[in-house]
Amino acid sequence: MLGGRGTFRDLCSCFDQSRPHPRARVGFHAERQDPTAPGWRHLLELVEEAAADGREEFKPLIELSPEERRQVVTLPPTIAKLTAVKHLVLYGSNLVRLPPEIGAMTSLEEFTPYTSYRLHWFPYEITRCRRLTRSTVSTRALFGNFKLRPPFPKLTSSPDSLTGLDPERLDPGRWGPTALQGCSVCDGPIAQGGLQQVWISLRVATDVLPLLVNACSPECVASLPDGADNYIPTPHRGGRVDQPPSYWD
Repeated sequence: MLGGRGTFRDLCSCFDQSRPHPRARVGFHAERQDPTAPGWRHLLELVEEAAADGREEFKPLIELSPEERRQVVTLPPTIAKLTAVKHLVLYGSNLVRLPPEIGAMTSLEEFTPYTSYRLHWFPYEITRCRRLTRSTVSTRALFGNFKLRPPFPKLTSSPDSLTGLDPERLDPGRWGPTALQGCSVCDGPIAQGGLQQVWISLRVATDVLPLLVNACSPECVASLPDGADNYIPTPHRGGRVDQPPSYWD
């Protein structure tokens, strides 16, 4: 659904972000990034500039026009080059997903995707940002958040191998990401043991985030930590899974 004329982001109707509705049917946003969009090309340039000058704060969206901001639904894998960035600001974005390469931003200390209302989940790789201690996230927009307890998308049954799947071109409406680079846990190749997808809610900096794990084996899934207090305590596959009561119960 599109926002009003001249707005810089689309509206999201995945679930009601103002009141509890735990039986809502939810799924992943299916939009793919248009690599020919001017906003995307502009963002790629900004990432290269930030990597070259070693800046510690990266606020790319303020340098895009409203229409360009609306054209950006993810960040490029090249954010892995931003190893000097300490504060990533994505305030009011139109993002629907982040790439696992965010885990390579090893200097990241503060993360601000506030009012990014279409960003419902994060890649597990963000836990590799060991210095990350501050975050500002619109938690009502997150799957499984404690205020509203919206459900998690039901994950596809894990195949025994990736035969028939192109890991570089996945259907985001089915799998969440558009590409897989390696195991979220051990960084090994997923093709060795087949794709194991699970959800886990963990405290990352200030907020508890729903994290999508793309693991290479049951052993990597078993090595995951316990879920955050007052959230589902173990990794799960989403869908009809019991959650603790919401803030309003």
